Amino acid sequence: MSITRRDFLNGVALTIAAGLTPLDLANATGKARAVIGEEYYPPQLTGLRGNHPGSFEMAHAVGREHQQFSADHLPIEEEYDLVIVGGGLSGLAAASFWRDLMGSASKVLVLDNHDDFGGHAKRNEFNAAGKKIIGYGGSEAFQSPTRNFSPVVNELMSKVGVSVTRMKQSFAVNFYPDLNLSRGVFFDKKNFGETKIVGGDPGRAVADDIPPDRLNGRSLEDFVNDFPLSAEERKAILDLYLSPQDYLKGMSVDEKTEWMDTHSYRDFLAEKVGLSKMAIMYFQQRTNDFFAIGIEGVSCSDARTCALPGMDNMGLPPLDEESLADLEEPYVYHLPDGNAGLARLIVRHLLPAALPGSTMEDSVTARLNYQQLDNPQNNTRIRLSSMVINAANRDDGVVVTYVNDGKAHRVKGRRAIMAGYNMMIPYLVPETPEQQKADLRLNVKAPLVYTNVVVKNWQAFAKLGIHEFYSPAAPYSRVKLDYPVSLGDYHHSQNVDQPMCLHMVYVPTYPGSKLSAREQFRQGRAYLLGTTFDTHERMIREQLQEMLGQTGFDHQRDITAITVNRWAHGYAYYASALFDDMDKMPDIIERARKPIGRIAIANSDADWDAYAHTAIDQAWRAVNELKAMG
Repeated sequence: MSITRRDFLNGVALTIAAGLTPLDLANATGKARAVIGEEYYPPQLTGLRGNHPGSFEMAHAVGREHQQFSADHLPIEEEYDLVIVGGGLSGLAAASFWRDLMGSASKVLVLDNHDDFGGHAKRNEFNAAGKKIIGYGGSEAFQSPTRNFSPVVNELMSKVGVSVTRMKQSFAVNFYPDLNLSRGVFFDKKNFGETKIVGGDPGRAVADDIPPDRLNGRSLEDFVNDFPLSAEERKAILDLYLSPQDYLKGMSVDEKTEWMDTHSYRDFLAEKVGLSKMAIMYFQQRTNDFFAIGIEGVSCSDARTCALPGMDNMGLPPLDEESLADLEEPYVYHLPDGNAGLARLIVRHLLPAALPGSTMEDSVTARLNYQQLDNPQNNTRIRLSSMVINAANRDDGVVVTYVNDGKAHRVKGRRAIMAGYNMMIPYLVPETPEQQKADLRLNVKAPLVYTNVVVKNWQAFAKLGIHEFYSPAAPYSRVKLDYPVSLGDYHHSQNVDQPMCLHMVYVPTYPGSKLSAREQFRQGRAYLLGTTFDTHERMIREQLQEMLGQTGFDHQRDITAITVNRWAHGYAYYASALFDDMDKMPDIIERARKPIGRIAIANSDADWDAYAHTAIDQAWRAVNELKAMG
């Protein structure tokens, strides 16, 4: 049974668009609109979201056809002091910083190819049984703000009304523990020969929201001995956890460190620990959520930062401060819509008429007026569904060409900021030096899917005694009840009979393929963009039914909405000695983000680090580079 609204072209435009020029494609795709009834309100759209149909086809056509396309004959329609390409956290922060430095009278235009602002910080809204349910469709929380936030980030947070202290207080860390729920593992029949749920996971997790003394975990022996593996395989896993050896015995500390940096965790388990393929499969997707790749694409050193076992007795140097913060600082700095809440607060700061209210708390349930984003009366304007296809320096500024509603337009800014994906800049700014183009293209973003499923109740999870599942081999490696956050007038589901938003994470990976991270990311991106919502929906329903069916869960009856937030270009590329010459990376990063004439470069890509605070810091750097030009 289909319960969701199918978005424009349903994800197959890549095939339809083959061979079209950018202007042909504009006429084919430019009419997509995020309209609910009479009102433009994209957060309530379901189906394929994230890199939704209509948001990416033009960019791919530009990549194929940019040398054949010219808009020089088009008139300059508007002029601004600054044109920002990309309305994610970095682009919005750049608009705020520019106004602070240059004055509120300065004219700023933000262009974004999606039908909503925020970039990966995406808000999903649902109505279930008369209750508003808010979910996050991408960037979910602040990572270790007490350690990672710069003075610049803290100042912006204060200016727009974010209090990490109140965020922490609003997160009910003991809600699920008090219900005697734990984390569990879903072993699927296809890969393990039987369907089995094993609860009571006692393991520590990176970026953990549950207090370590409230995990409701069983002993490791009881937990692991319930796995559908042979007795020998279970014993080998227990030995890895409980009696780890010095698996690199005979090496110096420096030699061990180098080996750990240049070998994957999968290689470690297979070659040094000697686990079987089935035992290794248990760990296969443990890194999917944090790194958007399986254990064959994560170095042993990085696996160590995820608290994966086997490396405690090897005489290795202690973890660095940032890794320790990720492990030890509670992951509780979460708004109900994730970092989309921050994006909305920056928009309120820029355009007060767009979002009623004045506090972080009242912003959660306030309804944003999208008609105010591109109001001609405002000095700052945000123009959605506007795909930039070219940016070029001129003697008196930067001319930016974009497509909106099937038509090409040109605007000029005294300065410009590219706040989108690094890998698109070589195509959008053809004058970029060749070495810089090569550096920018190295940042191949990791694809992933954040799916939100609204269910009528969460009795199935309560019956199983589990609030979050890890799946070693099933498509969705993580399936969890929503974070228990109540803020302002918004209240998290309080009992098992109420509707609940399930958050699910799927990463297209290729274990055993011997592909590098970049190769896996490219292949995964192509798969996601060529996959219809029907395929995603079937995958979701089949996994939830197998996982929860023993409790009486019926996906036809109990699922009321599905939103698939597809991020074909997800996390910024994370450099690793597995695939990169780390000595060269600082120079590559610096060359890649150099200004191109009057065009500066922002986004978290500019620092090769997929965090909200990084995106903000890079916006500050880009704005100051432009200011220094005079």
